[in-house]
Amino acid sequence: MNTGLPAARDRTRLLLGLLLVNLAALVLSGWRPYDRVTWVLEVLPTLVALPVLVLTRKTYPLSTLLYVLITLHAFVLAAGGAYTYARVPAGFWVQEAFGLARNPYDKLGHLVQGFVPALIAREILIRGRHVQGRRMLAFICICIPLAISAFYELVEWWTALALGQGADEFLGTQGDPWDTQSDMFCALLGAAAAVLLLSAAHDRSLARLGLVPDRPPSRASTE
Repeated sequence: MNTGLPAARDRTRLLLGLLLVNLAALVLSGWRPYDRVTWVLEVLPTLVALPVLVLTRKTYPLSTLLYVLITLHAFVLAAGGAYTYARVPAGFWVQEAFGLARNPYDKLGHLVQGFVPALIAREILIRGRHVQGRRMLAFICICIPLAISAFYELVEWWTALALGQGADEFLGTQGDPWDTQSDMFCALLGAAAAVLLLSAAHDRSLARLGLVPDRPPSRASTE
């Protein structure tokens, strides 16, 4: 009889590994970053999320897929904090390869800012049975990251007012007058992509841990 214990041990080892690589990424990015204030501002979501995830690992465990995606998001934040988004080397490679006018790494950051929160919202809504209907679930899961992105742009504005020129590295507009709008658009694209591409995989990840309610709010896990 399969008790599920091997799978549980594998998940525990995976989650421990994800925690360790997250901590390593924070340490490496925080070792002599380009700008210390910018580093703190960029990795602050990770500094807040990691303790919360550790404390809730038993009372409110997330799907394995979601833990992996959150780790990938943390990597993006760590690189942006270490170099500032306008100076991440990978962004310069893309800029040169495609002949772009600016380093596009910050757009990747905003795509992820929509992609990962969309799955976080989806998991909370499904498990809490807060939304009825598959289409409404998808709509809300796209709207929430877009709202988060808009609020983040307000935070950038408030930071700029508080720090003056000291916020230039954090803002990373690179002279683009439409940077705010394009950032939110990237978050919208990321959220839509997550819902379209990963909903089925997310359902399976939830089902493997028995996290889907007996009567789910949508047909996401059966279609």
